[in-house]
Amino acid sequence: MKAGKLTARSLAYVIRAVGRKIAKEYRASKTPHGKQTVKKLMAHSGEKNSIELSGDTKQFDRVARKWNVDYAFYQTGPDKYLLFFKSQQADAITACFSEYSKKVLDKTKSQRIPIREQLKRAADALTRQPSHKRERAKEAAHEDR
Repeated sequence: MKAGKLTARSLAYVIRAVGRKIAKEYRASKTPHGKQTVKKLMAHSGEKNSIELSGDTKQFDRVARKWNVDYAFYQTGPDKYLLFFKSQQADAITACFSEYSKKVLDKTKSQRIPIREQLKRAADALTRQPSHKRERAKEAAHEDR
């Protein structure tokens, strides 16, 4: 900075500008954690692995936040994703994935209809259907025969 007269106001302005620049550099150099894009995850140092994941990604996000892992989703199809993560965090990912699978299984168990209820519904549906009786009709004989 060039100034003919160095005042407290100009000095404060310079110090604030330097502070903003240092904070910006610090945020840029800090590696992100948690859910992020695949590009950002690949920029981290170290090896990466991936697992196929199908289902609800929001529920996995909740569990992964608890385990404090770095991961990224890449959609391969409808309701099909590749889950990328750091190789150093493989133990945390397996623990996180086991908790996620327990939650998914518990959710599907609670939504199942008991077998006896399914049988009752099937029996009711059969009684409501009209019966199909076959009528046999003889063909008219030709006079040529």
